Amino acid sequence: MSYIQSFNRRETKFLLTAQQADAFLSETSELLSRDKYGEYKICNLYLDTDDFYFIEHSLDRPAYKEKLRIRSYGNADNDTKIFFEIKKKAKGVVYKRRIVIPFGEAADYVHKGIRPASLEGFVPNQIFEEIDYLMKKYNPEPKIYLAYDREAYFLTEHPEVRITFDKNIRSRWDNITLTSDDDTELLDTGTENYRLMEIKSGRAIPLELTEILSRLKIYPVSFSKYGKIYTSYVQNKKTSTRKELSI
Repeated sequence: MSYIQSFNRRETKFLLTAQQADAFLSETSELLSRDKYGEYKICNLYLDTDDFYFIEHSLDRPAYKEKLRIRSYGNADNDTKIFFEIKKKAKGVVYKRRIVIPFGEAADYVHKGIRPASLEGFVPNQIFEEIDYLMKKYNPEPKIYLAYDREAYFLTEHPEVRITFDKNIRSRWDNITLTSDDDTELLDTGTENYRLMEIKSGRAIPLELTEILSRLKIYPVSFSKYGKIYTSYVQNKKTSTRKELSI
């Protein structure tokens, strides 16, 4: 039987220099504990329509938006357990609903419509039915491979509050699979040696963290990894088209 999970929380993002990240970790050294997994790689396949409905809609900043993605921790083979997720956001709150199945089953479901065998015997499977509804409604396919390196912490006295630092955000528009991290292109965030910090909490950011952020002059930003990469991709395509037309 597949492991199933759903949760909701607020995710606040901050784009930091390496120096700001070091300063924040120094200031919070007595408040935070390091995640037991240390630094690890997160790999994603984002599913979208041929006209990129999901990301185009998201970039319009609507009150409600959703994305479909397949996620693994490290690169995957057919037997690796992956998360198949719906990520929704409504009024600033992020809702994640996900199932865990082997990557091979996820690929067969996406490309051939074969229901994952590891879900058999789990009735009802509400989360899979929600995924299946979106798949049948929009017919999305994996459009981009997106990976990054993450280091994670949690607030020692409140373990449900997580702080993550992502770097080396990279993507690939060809060979859309989780099996390889080759031939990717790094995202230019405009900040050298950046760290994308996220504070994830069921409620507002705890006061002790807010005071440190204020003291270090670290402020929230609007930042979507998929959105940034997609916007850059579209701009590059437009530039290439204009060059071709001018020849």
